[in-house]
Amino acid sequence: MLRSVVMLAVALLLLTSCDPQRIFEENVDLEEGNWAVDNAPVFSFEIQDTTQQYNIYFNVRYNLEYEFYNLYMRHQLIGPDGNVMSSQLHELDLMDSKTGKPLGKGSSDIFDLQALALKNVTFPKTGTYQLKLTQYMRRDPLANILSVGVRVATPE
Repeated sequence: MLRSVVMLAVALLLLTSCDPQRIFEENVDLEEGNWAVDNAPVFSFEIQDTTQQYNIYFNVRYNLEYEFYNLYMRHQLIGPDGNVMSSQLHELDLMDSKTGKPLGKGSSDIFDLQALALKNVTFPKTGTYQLKLTQYMRRDPLANILSVGVRVATPE
């Protein structure tokens, strides 16, 4: 009886942790919580279905000691042929600009924010794509940004 209950609990845990929309997700920790301009993480992901639309999210883990309410980031999306498909400057709000309340999920002094950056993207070719993220703030290095990442998913 106990064994059946344990097996059922494990099965439920596995089912609830699955994310059928996710194609790719990776986060990179930034050394000492500082994001230098010349530290531009590159995320490589595989696209097999060129008929599908995808949403691309940026993940940011930050400390409440972060000095600003927002974060400017630039992305470069590079196709399998090495050509830049898109490049854009994004403003992510990490905290409410009026109240200073942190946005995202977290507790204590560390919060995680996932923000939709590119909606309904189609990829013209199958293959490996790269997404490069660069911080675009006036501070170098930018303190209290602990990690950044990318999530590629099918629309819900």
